Amino acid sequence: MDDVRPESIVFVGDLFTKGPDPCGVFRRVEAWSAHAVLGNHDAAMLEPRLGSVAEACARRMDLEVAAWRGWTAGLPLFLEVAGFTVVHAGLHPSGDLASTTRHRALHGRRWPDDTDLSNPFWYDVYTGSRRVVFGHDARRGMVRRERDGAPWLIGLDTGCVYGGALSGYIPEEDRVVQVAAHRVYRPV
Repeated sequence: MDDVRPESIVFVGDLFTKGPDPCGVFRRVEAWSAHAVLGNHDAAMLEPRLGSVAEACARRMDLEVAAWRGWTAGLPLFLEVAGFTVVHAGLHPSGDLASTTRHRALHGRRWPDDTDLSNPFWYDVYTGSRRVVFGHDARRGMVRRERDGAPWLIGLDTGCVYGGALSGYIPEEDRVVQVAAHRVYRPV
């Protein structure tokens, strides 16, 4: 972020559960006044059974649990940013947000569901008019689909926590910026 110096920052979710310093992530989010969409791991952190994780993080930060929990609970499933719809996992292939279930937005990789590995990825059957930036699928790595020579679907999960890279997209420049992980923080 220091090198790019963006005017605004939007994360594609899953901010707090996999890396080595969730409290540091939240400190950065606050310092940068960043925005985000809700990821499946963020949603899981809001579950009562995981409340102790959030509380432990808050204690280490001298932060009330309510601040972290309130920020995370207020995250939307979708954001409109720089001509792109930002979502954590996926959209209905029509691009219709009303037809996109919470489960699809947080978990969906394949269409019509993830139960059959021969089902296509949602972005390979996408016919919507929305340009989309998403995360969630480190196994696929960087995804880029173009329409009429312009970026249309950008998948940014390049598996930083698994030893890959942290990726960001600068839509105004149609440029991806990556920083290699310092190490494997969580084995695959």
